[in-house]
Amino acid sequence: MNGREWLVEAFGCEVERLTRVSSLQTMFDALVRELDLHPVGEPIWHQFPTPGGITGMWLLAESHLTVHTFPEFESACINLFCCTPRRDCDWTQQMADLLRASSTTVRVVERAYGPVVLNVP
Repeated sequence: MNGREWLVEAFGCEVERLTRVSSLQTMFDALVRELDLHPVGEPIWHQFPTPGGITGMWLLAESHLTVHTFPEFESACINLFCCTPRRDCDWTQQMADLLRASSTTVRVVERAYGPVVLNVP
């Protein structure tokens, strides 16, 4: 069994969406629906003093979904870790729709849980 982790960086985001918990909750809700995730409880939010951003975390049966926004740089960093295989997401489109991002960088890390065994002659 393998998991998958997405490290997503969204740039050129709409500042208002980066400073409103309700906008980020909408983003979390959309990702949960899109990827068929299973939240455990409610997300936790911390808003930094103006003009600071927001940090959010939602525990999932699959692991976690987090966000940290940087309104002063019009950017957001999203991390989704799933301990079970999961289909991919069109992160570029999601970030454009949800945060009005003009560009998005996505790194995908495949997570293997056991040691890799090499057959060396």
